[in-house]
Amino acid sequence: MTLLNDLRTRRRRLGVAAACTGLLAALLTAVPAAATPDPGDGPAVRQQVSPGSRAEAVAAIADGEIPGQDEIVHSDNIEHLANIPKDALPGTNSDLAFQGKYAFSGNYDGFRIFDISNPKSPKTVAQVLCPGSQNDISVSGDLLFLSTDSSRSDSSCNSTTQPVTEKSSWEGMKVFDISDKANPKYVAAVETACGSHTHTLVPERKNVYIYVSSYSPNAAYPDCQPPHDGISVIKVPRKAPEKAALVGFPVLFPGEGPDGGGNPGSPTNPGVAKTTGCHDLTVLPSKDLAAGACMGDGILFSIKDPEHPKVIDRVQDNVNFAFWHSATFNQKANKVVFTDELGGGGAATCNAATGPDKGADGIYDIVGKGDKRKLVFRSYYKIPRYQADTENCVAHNGSLIPVKGKDIMVQAWYQGGVSVWDFTNSSKPEEIAYFERGPLDTQVLRGAGSWSAYYYNGYIYSNDIAKGFDVLRLDDKRTDPAKRIRLPELNVQTQPDYFD
Repeated sequence: MTLLNDLRTRRRRLGVAAACTGLLAALLTAVPAAATPDPGDGPAVRQQVSPGSRAEAVAAIADGEIPGQDEIVHSDNIEHLANIPKDALPGTNSDLAFQGKYAFSGNYDGFRIFDISNPKSPKTVAQVLCPGSQNDISVSGDLLFLSTDSSRSDSSCNSTTQPVTEKSSWEGMKVFDISDKANPKYVAAVETACGSHTHTLVPERKNVYIYVSSYSPNAAYPDCQPPHDGISVIKVPRKAPEKAALVGFPVLFPGEGPDGGGNPGSPTNPGVAKTTGCHDLTVLPSKDLAAGACMGDGILFSIKDPEHPKVIDRVQDNVNFAFWHSATFNQKANKVVFTDELGGGGAATCNAATGPDKGADGIYDIVGKGDKRKLVFRSYYKIPRYQADTENCVAHNGSLIPVKGKDIMVQAWYQGGVSVWDFTNSSKPEEIAYFERGPLDTQVLRGAGSWSAYYYNGYIYSNDIAKGFDVLRLDDKRTDPAKRIRLPELNVQTQPDYFD
């Protein structure tokens, strides 16, 4: 069966079943769209679903409407080359970074380094135990950076979990020397306001600037009180990383009042997260641009002066977006794809009950020039395959696939798997390839699936929360030109200029 017919069949049959029974809405009742996502950004969850929903999942598997439990399915133009299960680090797998022949895998318990010189058989080079949600990871030269966004007893890798109300708790950025990949060395730590949920590098020749994204989920955090409407900026000297230090906190949402100037959220905008900081930033250094996904707001800003970023435009979507999660530029820097992490990554939102416009990508054109540029909404994109109510699924981390003259990206959707899609026409995005596993569990919702799916030097690498590290090969005439592009290093939130 062709990819298109397969997708149409699965969507039609599951859609009819949902319309007849109404059972696919059960989990959204337990995890309402209006809820602010958990600051863990999709850690392992375990939630009961209704008996009807469990029966629906089992029946859908039996009828071939969704893959069987843990069954791998994919389009004809995707080949699954390898899977490396989790090993010494049992926690949630998170983000990925790349350098030369190495892949760096974040995990809530630390990080793992793979030798990917043979993509069909990745080899573990090192595993470093250093707990701290969510260990968002990036690399630059001989330095590796980890985000800590959980209350810890201190900044060491031997720290223990602290109650969020403990004033002596530590959160922030950690810096490692990876000149010897087999023996990373912890060299510095910088505490930041509200910790570091994610971070983005702005590398220069002598220094690496780090934009730290964090937000204030509630008033229980003594060191993270609203308004928290900016980002922390850290400067790390390459030759003296132990001197890493905070150099500023630019405010991106200036305003008066206890909540600052961001989206006020509920009750003014029910179902929309109140902006108390940013979740993730993506920079395009070659164009001096950055895009911010900031809870209730999407922003475009200039980074000509990296210590003093300047907001150019700001948009909101109070109809379909619940939580602005991440951003991806196209190569020409005239489009941005923003993701909506409806349900915080822990809910089953890829179903008929949720529909095609929520928990999706929002595609925006960038129109105008200079500081007068504007973000203009064009369309939504969501994977065209319904998932079971026991599968957490929502738009998550992805990267461009570098094809000149085309806008194509690969993206993770938790248990929705990996989707390759084309947004060259901003108003008519379409999927061209996919890879996914069936439900991790047909009885309860357990957090699993692809956290990050990125294209690097001819292959797609996916970090599965539960199943480990996957390597995929995409063979399609629309994306084959990308195989000629080779990068020495890739941190997806620091987008390279592939063709200059």
